[in-house]
Amino acid sequence: MIRKLNEADIDKVMDIWMKSTIKAHDFISKEYWQNNYNTVKEVYIPMSETFVYKDVQGIKGFISVINNEFIGALFVDIDFQGNGIGKQLIDYAVSKYGKLQLAVYKENKKSVEFYINRGFKIIEEQINDDSKNVEYIMEKSLSRI
Repeated sequence: MIRKLNEADIDKVMDIWMKSTIKAHDFISKEYWQNNYNTVKEVYIPMSETFVYKDVQGIKGFISVINNEFIGALFVDIDFQGNGIGKQLIDYAVSKYGKLQLAVYKENKKSVEFYINRGFKIIEEQINDDSKNVEYIMEKSLSRI
């Protein structure tokens, strides 16, 4: 089931974010992510519309959308990756918003491939201001036939 984030979900969502982001971004120091924990929890999550994927075992992933147009976060618990949870979260968000953009590090090849396989296109390459790593800006629009 996918539903809106509620206050009781924050600690689990942040646990998923921390473990998943360190695993996915091994080219950036663990300390960088640890230093950004409070910013994500206190600034980015509250400014986003966040949806969690939950089953009988609990929350297994989440997606955060900023300003109805930008995916600020998509993370799945590292123990449940590869089970279609990320795809369901993307499909849900695209159906809700119609057109979405995101930024993904170029070196995060697994995620770049995931987004391309979901129909996202690379529209720009830039340097991330904070980490100084190269990232792609990608976009997907809901197909209207």
